[in-house]
Order: sequence, then structure tokens, then C-alpha cells
Amino acid sequence: MIDWRTVGVGSILNAVLSIVFTVSFFPLFFLGPIIGGLVATYMGNGEKKDALAEGALTGIIGGLIIGILFIAGFGALSAIIGLIFAKIGMLAGTATLIAGVFVTVVVIFVGGVLGAVGGVIGAEIKEKGREEEVDSDF
Repeated sequence: MIDWRTVGVGSILNAVLSIVFTVSFFPLFFLGPIIGGLVATYMGNGEKKDALAEGALTGIIGGLIIGILFIAGFGALSAIIGLIFAKIGMLAGTATLIAGVFVTVVVIFVGGVLGAVGGVIGAEIKEKGREEEVDSDF
């Protein structure tokens, strides 16, 4: 069973880390979904077989958050352009919407795949930790 509380935490962590890594050092943007999926499955109470789905959900929901912020940010920019240049305002709004939807779809896909990878890694780390606890008890 999927632990939705940890999926929500992982999604928010995914979105924040992806935005911070994209702004500060672009090649590290892929760490956001991986860390989000890893944290969600490591903290969660779900079973190991649900790790892939939990990680993918963190990437998809985090990608939606990033996409909404992207569209909202460029929507404000296109509104300013529309106020300054009335004739190209409609064109800027349409181009912004198309670019925003494209970026959102790409971010959701990439985030889902990388989140699933992070989910599997988190489940493996959790499993190894349980094995070491059992071994150290004897």
C-alpha cells in the first residue's frame, strides 16, 4: 500500500531540489527527483514492491508542481509583454502556453523515471538496513 504522506513529502522535496539545482548548477537537476523518490520510500511504511510506484509518483507530482510554477512564471512575463506591446501580447501568451505545456510534459516524464529510480534505491537502502539490524542482534 502506498504511503501518501511520504509521497507528498518526497514530491515537495523533489520540486524544491529540482528548482534549486536547476538555478544554481544545471547539470545537477536530476538529483531532485532521485532524492525525492529515495526519501519517500526510505521514510515510508510501504512494502518493497510499492517502491517503484511511490518513487514514480513523487517524480510525477513534483513535475506537476514545477510545471505549474513554470507556466505561472511565464504567464506573468507574457502579461507584462502584452501590456507593453499590445500587438504581440496574444502571440506571446500563446507561445508561453505551448512552451509551458511542453516543458511540463517533459519534466513529468523525466521526473517520473528518475523518481522511480530513487524509489528503488531507497527501498534497497531500507532493506539493507533491516538486514544489518537482524544480523547485529545475534
